[in-house]
Amino acid sequence: MQRKVFASKVFERKVVVVSGGCAGIGRALVLRMAQAGARLAILDLEQGELDSLVRHLADHHNVEALGLHCDVADATQATEAIARVIERFGGVDVLINNAGITHRSTFAETDLAVFQRIMAVNYFGALHLTKAALPSLLQRQGQIIVLSSLSGFTPLLYRSAYNASKHALHGLFDTLRYEIKGSGVNVMLVCPGFTATDLRKNALVADGSVTRHPPLAIGKVAAPQDVAEAIYQGALRRRRLLVLSNVDWRARVLARFFPRLFERVLLPRISGLKPQR
Repeated sequence: MQRKVFASKVFERKVVVVSGGCAGIGRALVLRMAQAGARLAILDLEQGELDSLVRHLADHHNVEALGLHCDVADATQATEAIARVIERFGGVDVLINNAGITHRSTFAETDLAVFQRIMAVNYFGALHLTKAALPSLLQRQGQIIVLSSLSGFTPLLYRSAYNASKHALHGLFDTLRYEIKGSGVNVMLVCPGFTATDLRKNALVADGSVTRHPPLAIGKVAAPQDVAEAIYQGALRRRRLLVLSNVDWRARVLARFFPRLFERVLLPRISGLKPQR
């Protein structure tokens, strides 16, 4: 009982920043942290959705929240957003780098602008926010949580830009973890599998437009609420790596030690294709 009571108080009144917080895993994380009593700063692109979510948090969770329009790919906007959070709440205790976009197109056909945009949001967005929030996080011995993907350690077909951005996140934040070792700040990389969010529905195609085709069939899909709960529990324990993939250890082991078997058996399936015979 003591452990449960203690766990329920860990994030009470803590300042939690969530990028891409109006939908999918981001929204589920906002609601989970609200249940834990956190004060929330939500960054997203749609001001109307931000305002609606802030009202919901006040009305249904009695939680203080700030909704900020912010394109995390823009360094100035990201820096100003963190400055406003610190001005409003006094600091940042938890930064959740969740904002992300994806695409579905072959490397050869994909416009360079698509690679640049995906890297700008997925990689540089997390970099911009972390750079701005790090002094406060160090002062408060806080936590950085980064939403990666199963593609952070295994390839997915037709997602070369997305895969590259997730690999880059691991390179950046694994290094940061070592550089601030002993500071009291925890860095947790989270690798969900396929989740029922709008990410795949709003995937870009080769020319940069949003796909008009339905998401590929990829088998079992996790609920955002289940992913958010797992991340919350991982944050309580200040985990370094949280792998929630639908194919979890099998993909990691096969991709690293049996690459040919992985390419033949698992890669087509997790990419939404029929296995090769």
